[in-house]
Amino acid sequence: MVVGTLVGTIARLVMLRVDHRQYPTFPQAYISHLALGFIAAFVGAVSVPALLAREFTAVTFLVLVAQQFREIRSLERDSLERLERSQVVARGPDYIEGIAKSFEARNYMVMLTALVSSAVTRGYGPLLGAAAGVATLAVLARFLQTRHLKNIAVVRSGRLNFRGTLLYVDDIMLMAVGLEEARLVFLERGLGVVIEPKDDNARDTLAGMGQRQAIAHDASAALGVRKDIGHPEFTPVVRRDLETGRLGMVLVAMEPDLEPLVSAVRLTPVLESSRRVPLSTRAGRRAAD
Repeated sequence: MVVGTLVGTIARLVMLRVDHRQYPTFPQAYISHLALGFIAAFVGAVSVPALLAREFTAVTFLVLVAQQFREIRSLERDSLERLERSQVVARGPDYIEGIAKSFEARNYMVMLTALVSSAVTRGYGPLLGAAAGVATLAVLARFLQTRHLKNIAVVRSGRLNFRGTLLYVDDIMLMAVGLEEARLVFLERGLGVVIEPKDDNARDTLAGMGQRQAIAHDASAALGVRKDIGHPEFTPVVRRDLETGRLGMVLVAMEPDLEPLVSAVRLTPVLESSRRVPLSTRAGRRAAD
């Protein structure tokens, strides 16, 4: 029990990190997730001796804990939706749902890691038990590894230009900008990016509104956005070229540097709810031929 609980808690600590999406950001969030990780690890570790003692009610207890983790997912979703109201560039509901699912899945990963570690420790000793727990975490992390935009698309910089009042990045039309002052700001401080899908699966994935909103949010979080309440014309825009499936984006950033912007877009996660795989179907393969 001790080895399993310790290995599981350390596993949750390893998975708890802050990246450019900036969540969680506060000490309270760290404590909350570490406490949940400890509970998940303890439940997983205690399951082995409970079952060996023929305490089959432990199975019912596991089901109840799993239900509680689903409630935690709902709480995370509700919390992020409330925070969404104060975001300058919103994450979007698809991104929020993905974050909530990730936190729920990580608790299950901790529980399974602790269970395997406890079982191996019971039969072969603490050293092998700890090694088995680490191996289990590595396999699960590999299996559940998040894909990023760079895995499905080519991301490159694009040239912003106006054709009358219409703003383009390369040849992809983004929006109409009526005010001359705003057009000057776009030309002086705006950054353009073009995202080219690698195949038909990526093309349909990038078409999702949730995925496009995630791109805009991550880019804004990385470079900042020159936007405030009452200035909707400087909201980051991601538009689709209907002929090719490419995406074009414009961002008026506080740090107008193209290379960090391209890097941030490449590291945007591919949202589970936006992922499409038409090439895995017979109809999709025939349409692509």
